[in-house]
Amino acid sequence: AAFGLGVGPGDAVISLGASGSVFSVHHEALVDSTGTITSFADATGMHLPVVHTLNAVRALRGTAELLGTDLDGLSELALASTPGASGLVLLPYLEGERTPHLPHTAGTLAGLRRESMKPEHLARAAFEGMLCGLTDALDVLRGRGVEVRRVFLLGAAAGLPAVRAVAPALFGAQVVVPQPADYTAIGAARQAAWALGAQQGTLSPHEPPRWPAATSEVFDPGEELAVGRAVRQQYAAVRDEIHPGAFDDSLHGGGAA
Repeated sequence: AAFGLGVGPGDAVISLGASGSVFSVHHEALVDSTGTITSFADATGMHLPVVHTLNAVRALRGTAELLGTDLDGLSELALASTPGASGLVLLPYLEGERTPHLPHTAGTLAGLRRESMKPEHLARAAFEGMLCGLTDALDVLRGRGVEVRRVFLLGAAAGLPAVRAVAPALFGAQVVVPQPADYTAIGAARQAAWALGAQQGTLSPHEPPRWPAATSEVFDPGEELAVGRAVRQQYAAVRDEIHPGAFDDSLHGGGAA
């Protein structure tokens, strides 16, 4: 998939399924005895460290069902709220969590006040909680020296307007949403073509050919970076109060494969 997307150093890829995965392109393998990071070698001689979360779109679907709507309706509701969801914070650990390592916990909804008990604020908290959880995973890689300037978002949920509106400021990076395609198959085909060309002497075995970049939409955080940091701080404060030390432990020996 990385080869099919044409990602390189400075890029990360976040896949939004029921669970989530975050990987980046790095010049060396990241050894991690806790199992939080799994390091793969890629087709070009670089490395792809991966961090998984157990909860991504399942948090959105669960919230949508609770509110009697679908993902499109949840996105519309979320955009009717404001950053920070009027103080509501959802820790989206509905199936336990892998990053941080909390296998037996449950989700938490914090910050309930009379003024925050509205569908649009709960919807917004679901999107912010899911994306903050993925930002935690992204920060695991950043904490190991991985540079992230762009984040590629994959999965059907990447097309939701609320995801596109909220993600850049929370990730603190430009967000790229490629058009839907089977990038794994595209990458495999490119690797085969490169191998054949190298075998026939028409392509260099040391550097892949240049293929056209995937057609994508690009979203910049712009002036919303400070807002994104405030939302992240609100989320982290609740996370650390409910699960003190859990996130630090997952980075420093408390995690498990």
